[in-house]
This record gives sequence, structure tokens and C-alpha cells, in this order.
Amino acid sequence: MKLWDETIEGFRPEAQKMLAGLAEAFPAAQFGRDLPDDPVARAQIQRQNILAVEPEPSPMAVESTIPGPAGDIPVRLFVPEEPKAMFLHIHGGAWIMGRPQMSEPRNEYLATHLGLAVLSVDYRLAPEHPYPAGPDDCEAAAAWMLEHGPERWGTDQMFIGGESAGGQLAAATLLRVRDRLGAIDRVLGANLVFGCYDLRGTPSAFGNGGNPDVIYPEGLQFNIESFTPGMSDAERRDPDVSPLFADLSGLPPCLVSVGTFDHLADDSYFFAVRMAAAESPVELAVYPDSPHGFMNFPSEMTKAHAKRMDTWIASLMP
Repeated sequence: MKLWDETIEGFRPEAQKMLAGLAEAFPAAQFGRDLPDDPVARAQIQRQNILAVEPEPSPMAVESTIPGPAGDIPVRLFVPEEPKAMFLHIHGGAWIMGRPQMSEPRNEYLATHLGLAVLSVDYRLAPEHPYPAGPDDCEAAAAWMLEHGPERWGTDQMFIGGESAGGQLAAATLLRVRDRLGAIDRVLGANLVFGCYDLRGTPSAFGNGGNPDVIYPEGLQFNIESFTPGMSDAERRDPDVSPLFADLSGLPPCLVSVGTFDHLADDSYFFAVRMAAAESPVELAVYPDSPHGFMNFPSEMTKAHAKRMDTWIASLMP
């Protein structure tokens, strides 16, 4: 069974060359190393480091707030003239860092080229705000969009999507929309990009064959401990924490994307197969010789990934 086509196969030599300079090309590969043991101090340093690779702010973005369970939640909005649907975007950053500005170019593109009203949520971060703070903020954002979308943007349908930790939060939010908000019929699809869906650790999380990657096992474990401090493996099997253990039936279409060198590759493989077994529509997009966060590299593989996402979203638009 082939997991990618001949076009993707042809991009492998370029991907392999780029891996040789991973640390230089993408300094985030070093974010977790040589840092203090104190979780808060470590997270603060990592937050400052990630600002160095943050793109320029989009002139289209509008800063706003929405009500949340612990006060107002900052959001960034990208609204086209005639929205066709909504998109709740949840940024990555290992649950401890990052902000909506990380995905500014992509969110602007979703608005200008695909006609989506995008809300990118600045959810609370661990370790200062561990589980369930982040997921609660994301659920609040989904609920707000479902309530106010028809009046503000003339649409009651939405996508949910995110990358890395944002992929886990997007999957958890999707399940909350189904189980708590009772509005799964209004979700057009979920775009889940190299997320972590089993916080106990899948096999690849402990070793990816020694291939270059932004993630490394010790750093991943620190991030999980920061997000779910003191939880046992049994507690981390809660579907709200590890969506891989959820009932995945009755969900809208999902696009699950990951690179083969990603320490979270197995999370995506397992999640997609479990969705298929539950008879929920799912597509698994696998990119060979690609690490975690590969879409930050300017490459043909990155272009192929973006095209796959765009085509998938367009196919589900009302």
C-alpha cells in the first residue's frame, strides 16, 4: 500500500538535502535544549525564542477578544468581503508557547483565496495554565463562532484545524463540538496537521529511527508533563486528552497530514486508521523524509502539502 504518489516521490531528493541543514534552516529544532529545569522559566525562554521565526503580521488581521471561561480570550480575525464558511484555527507550540501570529500568512490565504472567515484563538498556555485551560478556551471559541457566525458573517458552517499541539487541540475541540455543543452537523471538516493524539506516547514518539526532527523525545515529554502535570498514563487515556481513544464515529471529513520523520508520525497513522474503522470520512496525507513542522521549509514538498489542503477544503465548501 503506497502512502504517497509519484509526484511526492519526486520531491524526496530535495527534502533529503534540506534535512542536512535542519538546525540552521529552522532554529526551533534547538528550542528545547540547554534550558532550565523549572517549567515556567523554561517555557518563557522558549516563547521568546519562537518569536525569532515568527512571520510579519498580516495587515488583514484584526485583533479582538471573545468571552472565555476565565475572562476574555484574545483572537485574530481574517474576514473576506463575502465569507463562504468559517475556520477556527488553533496554533501549535507544544501547549507551552506560540500564538496566532505564527500562522499569519496561511490564515490570510484562507480568507483571501478560499473565502473563509478565520478566527485564530490565543488560548491559555501551560505550564501556568495546564489542562483543561487550553481546550476550554478552544471550545469557547468554537461555541462563539457557531453562535455569532450567522449574524456576523452570514454563515453557520465551519472548519476546525491546527498544527502540532494545535492538531491535538483541534481534534479535542471537534469531539467537544459533537459531544458537548451538539453541533457536529455544522462542521464541514477538520484539518489536523502532525498532531499529538496519544499523550502517553506512540512508538515513534520515543524514536524516529534517528532521523532529523524538530521534536526530540525528552522535550516532548517535558511538554506533555507541562500540559498534563501529575497525570498517570491511565488518566492521559481520557479521550479529551488523547483523542486517539475517543469514539471517532459520526465525525465530519478529516484531513490528517504528517511527515515520515516526525516523532508524531504514528499519532497521525493511528488516528486516521481508527477514523476509517469508525466509518468517518478521512484522508491520510503522508510526506516522506519530512520532519515535524516541515511546512515551514520553502520546498516542493511544502507546496504539495499546501495544495492538498487547499483542494481538500475547496471540495467541502458550501
